[in-house]
Amino acid sequence: MTAHLLLVGGEDHELRIPFLLALRRNGFHVSAAGTGRPEPFARAGLAYHRFRFDRSANPLADLRSLASLAHLFREVRPDVIQSFDTKPNILVPLAARRQVRAKVIRTINGMGWLYSSRNPVALALRPVYCALNQVATRWTAATVFQNSVDRAYFESRGMVGAGRSRLIPGSGIDVTASEPASACGDSSLALREQLGLGTSPVVMTVTRLTRQKGIPALLGAAALVHAARPEVRFLLVGPREGEGRLAVSQAEIDAHAPYVIATGRRPDVPRLLGLADVFAFPTEYREGVPRALLEAALAGLPLVATRMPGCTDVVDHGHTGLLVPPGDPRQLATAILELLDNRDAALAMGLRAAALVRREFSLDLTVDRYAGLYAEVLAGH
Repeated sequence: MTAHLLLVGGEDHELRIPFLLALRRNGFHVSAAGTGRPEPFARAGLAYHRFRFDRSANPLADLRSLASLAHLFREVRPDVIQSFDTKPNILVPLAARRQVRAKVIRTINGMGWLYSSRNPVALALRPVYCALNQVATRWTAATVFQNSVDRAYFESRGMVGAGRSRLIPGSGIDVTASEPASACGDSSLALREQLGLGTSPVVMTVTRLTRQKGIPALLGAAALVHAARPEVRFLLVGPREGEGRLAVSQAEIDAHAPYVIATGRRPDVPRLLGLADVFAFPTEYREGVPRALLEAALAGLPLVATRMPGCTDVVDHGHTGLLVPPGDPRQLATAILELLDNRDAALAMGLRAAALVRREFSLDLTVDRYAGLYAEVLAGH
């Protein structure tokens, strides 16, 4: 009998559509549930169930989400329920606790603001979420970690059942479909003209434009790079609106015009990567393994990232890119200038990073690893 997988995530769950389709090609019956738009799933021919949860601490909203998920699980009756993201990784096991048929697998794809920030609210909530994770693990068949640092953190705090943790790096990158659409010739010139880049060297990032993602540090670095190399342009790709109090303001970005250009969310990231000379990822979060960093590496771009969990799984300092401390604009600027000024060494790092992604983070390899885990969990091992 074909196993039915229901994968539950948040608003960016559509980024996992290639993973879901690859699972389906491997013989699984695949459905999805999330808080984002249904249209991408409909175009992919995937059954999609929309639900709501509040990303902030809101006990009443969480109770409504629990009831909604429990109803969904009774209706869909999957064999395996897999969750992603901080809040679903707690809500899903609790909502599934009476579903005898279903096995729950959680994927810890980064530990975000709650576990990274020194903000007093984050510090106050952290013990609460640790306790909730300890409870949730009672109804969890396996917990998957994308990097070993997160795994050690959870295990040391009793947030994983004995023998129930697995390490599966990354979310899987389609190493053919994700290769950058070559932006060359007339197409490149038109795109550069549209974005106001001219013939300038381009430093690019793809991320949510929030403080915890290191955007203030990147803006500070951009000012320092501009002082040394006025022709360089910084391209910031990703949403700002909808990020609430954590978002950087438009005024902060505008203060660095014209050498910083924020595009908002874009559907043509592979083409934009084809325009870039350096990819910067200044996150101050504990990441899983950042998809944006993997896609930039696959594009062969020289990488600068912060020395944070997840980033260090992709960037080996001096070999596949450069690492800098989080929140340090000066060192970030120095690393960017080093890659811009030493193109042969930078491009060699980019080629080694691309080879690493193909070898360790490909979609096919990731799907094979998850398929083995599903078989193991369904067999009761």
